[in-house]
Amino acid sequence: MVRTAIQLYTLRELDDSLLDLLARVGETAFDGVEFAGLGDASPADVADALDEAGLDAAAAHVSFDELEADPEGAVETYRELGCDTLVVPYLDESHFDSEASARETARRLDELAARVERRGATLCYHNHDHEFVDAGDRTGFDAFVAESAVGIELDVGWVVAAGRDPLSLLDRLEGRVPLVHLKDTAAGAPVELGEGDVDVDACADAARDAGAEWLVYEHDDPDDPRTSLRHGASRLAELAERR
Repeated sequence: MVRTAIQLYTLRELDDSLLDLLARVGETAFDGVEFAGLGDASPADVADALDEAGLDAAAAHVSFDELEADPEGAVETYRELGCDTLVVPYLDESHFDSEASARETARRLDELAARVERRGATLCYHNHDHEFVDAGDRTGFDAFVAESAVGIELDVGWVVAAGRDPLSLLDRLEGRVPLVHLKDTAAGAPVELGEGDVDVDACADAARDAGAEWLVYEHDDPDDPRTSLRHGASRLAELAERR
């Protein structure tokens, strides 16, 4: 059964410490969290807070520069939290704006993935909309995924914002999408689930069919993070129980 998590970036505007955020998430129906850094919290304290909240670590977003500088250190840090999936959350458009740049991005991420895998972890890449820039006969994203073997954390909201069909992409990426970001967007901007252009139910089903282990809720700019947390938890719990 697919599990549910929240990307903690969603809650960054709250005054809570990371440990308090974990306690807050633990009061909802989410099964886990996806980290966006640990701040000044120690891995040991975060591990204890996860246990107390009854949460698992679905994955962690770690910048490409940090991973490239010390992949072994990043793997060991998050291993203390029971987390063995690291995600590069962002690379700018210049990494995808031509066939050559997309191939080079694929090469660098594959090399980094190999270093991460030697330490017993998995590396994925999280898309936005700018990867779908025209790179000749295909988009930069299409060129990248064709050249690379790295896992993909497909963000369906940004896929829709880019004018692409997330269902066909999930089908194409079957077996390569361990995590899927369920985000809604309208006119290219993030909105609450159910208020935008994304067929969230169909995306959840397609994610499950593609072999996703985690449905991850993310809202980049919620008006009220507390309300967004509760709504996301309730909605993803419903989606996880479908079929």
